[in-house]
Amino acid sequence: MTIHMLAYHYPWLQAFHVISLIAWMAGLFYLPRLYVYHTMVTPGTAESERMKVMERRLLKQITTPAMIATWVFGILLVLTPGMIDWTKGWWHVKLLCVIALTGYHVALSAWRRDFLEDRNRRSERFYRIANEVPTLLMIIIVIMVIVKPF
Repeated sequence: MTIHMLAYHYPWLQAFHVISLIAWMAGLFYLPRLYVYHTMVTPGTAESERMKVMERRLLKQITTPAMIATWVFGILLVLTPGMIDWTKGWWHVKLLCVIALTGYHVALSAWRRDFLEDRNRRSERFYRIANEVPTLLMIIIVIMVIVKPF
């Protein structure tokens, strides 16, 4: 199913999709970095409480709304007639990577709850490695959208 009136607004939808994605990626890059720093402070201290506020604000006020907007604009782009060649595999790979980014976002939310309840059991190293996940997914997404290798 496509919606023909979307074709007229396609450049705007695309622009807002990219803007939303940039904001979402910024949050996905920065939140695990905050977790790295949070592992270095003693639970229950003023510094730990400050980290919790920073993490909550980043997730709830920037990252989650940006993810929702990315999905909304992305769905509208897919519903625009003639914009997707449904026989090509690149958009399937892109969609899979976006779903993986969403899963990563959900994991970040769960990890934040652990910090919020002072029960984090993961190491600084874990969060440093986890911080690389959105970069790898972003590289694949950009290659799929720009190069369309298959």
